[in-house]
Amino acid sequence: MTLPGASGETAAATVWQVALPVVTIKSAAIASATTEPFRKLSIFFPMWNEQAYIERAIRYSKEECELLRERGEILDYELIIVDDASTDNTPAMADAMAAADPHVVVVHHPVNRKLGGSIKTGFATATGDLVLYSDADLPFDMTEIHRAIRLLRNYEAHIVSAYRLDRTPEGRNRAIYTFFYNILIRRLFGVRLRDINFAFKLCRTSIFDHIELQSEGSFIDAELIIRAKKLGFDVVQFGTDYFPRTRGESTLASASVIRTILREMFRLRKQLRRLKPVVDPLP
Repeated sequence: MTLPGASGETAAATVWQVALPVVTIKSAAIASATTEPFRKLSIFFPMWNEQAYIERAIRYSKEECELLRERGEILDYELIIVDDASTDNTPAMADAMAAADPHVVVVHHPVNRKLGGSIKTGFATATGDLVLYSDADLPFDMTEIHRAIRLLRNYEAHIVSAYRLDRTPEGRNRAIYTFFYNILIRRLFGVRLRDINFAFKLCRTSIFDHIELQSEGSFIDAELIIRAKKLGFDVVQFGTDYFPRTRGESTLASASVIRTILREMFRLRKQLRRLKPVVDPLP
């Protein structure tokens, strides 16, 4: 199910109102559920040589988590830094942040495990009933987390996945690569999702009782969504503004990364296509 940036529909018994920046759904069953805050939100950041961004990422996400706690959306939170064997000051800066703030958790990889390995570590480390991952350069406004939580709750979804409303800032070559990549995912796995590799996926951690990710490279984003959809979990999408990296250089569209994506895609193709819905998906 894909939600546009703004739309509206009114019926006699149930009122659906979808508008930026929040979504409101009024029904007796869901209204009672909204009174119960989530126990804990875990946010993790895969980081490799991100000394230019680490302080902003943690500061901004902490501010948003404190607001979510004040609003009664969550009871607690944790901010997880997955240091993927960085060679700059990222490890030392991360350790200093964890020593100064009990909400910050750091995991160090002894060897570089790339994006897939870092995401698997982040999901495994998270102790919340909600988990979100983001790139360290914050490609979206962190206030969107509030909107995503409301969508997850009100639409009773298992995953909320964002897509970029305007992709032109990332450059022509990468936009073309992403366009054809999404088409390939649809053809091979029958899964339709806009911007499947975008680093904004809010998940109920209960789904990982059924999902075991295997990718070590950047195919892991698609693998997560493919497994979730094939197993019968509900995925909701919404559009968000995109803020491209202004420091350093992304390697996600490099030739070596693309080769790894294709290799893992075809290695896991048969396994993923054979998945069947679980009998009772967790709420």
